Amino acid sequence: MKTTIAHAWWWKILALICLFYTYYMGFLGEVPRMPILNETIRNLYFHVTMWMAMLVLMLCNAIYSIKYLGNSKPYADIVAEECARMAMVFGVAGLITGMVWANYTWGAPWVNDPQLNGTAASMLIYAAYFILRNAIADDTKRARLSSVYSIFAFVMMVVFILIIPKLNDSLHPGKGGNPGFNKYDLDSNMRMVFYPAVIGWTLLGVWMMSFRVRITKLEKHYHE
Repeated sequence: MKTTIAHAWWWKILALICLFYTYYMGFLGEVPRMPILNETIRNLYFHVTMWMAMLVLMLCNAIYSIKYLGNSKPYADIVAEECARMAMVFGVAGLITGMVWANYTWGAPWVNDPQLNGTAASMLIYAAYFILRNAIADDTKRARLSSVYSIFAFVMMVVFILIIPKLNDSLHPGKGGNPGFNKYDLDSNMRMVFYPAVIGWTLLGVWMMSFRVRITKLEKHYHE
């Protein structure tokens, strides 16, 4: 991320506007009255969109890891690490909101579901990323090994969250033969909230990541 973009204000204002709109419409806006889901469908604006922000940050982690392997610049490693850190934050938030949703719709906060199990496995894989970083003292060796591991972690996350659930029976919409939300209850009114929510949560994640990058650069006295 270029410094000029990181310090720009317009996208941060956009993030705040989208999140305020998401919260307001998420709690007070009209939603379809669907069987079983009922009012819990409002969690679509939070649970699903937080996971989308997580996926974007994990993708950025993999991209900057590849960049580091190509140019060995510490800045790329710093961004990769902070992307993974923020991805974990949104991943945990997505798990918590998903467990609350599952408790009301499936009768338990955690069930034997391929996507739930795959998400838990992915979170553990990325947790191991930070354990690896903390276990290596040499900066260059840590950055190189972490970059290689990040690429492996992203591929495994795609397999666990996006591929395996589609090949097995799953309670999640759009997985295991179930129709997705856009097939039966994501109407035009919900789309007007859902897409700004994706933008808002993603920009918030990038904002938090860029702030962490600036702090880390100051701590390490690094200048591009």
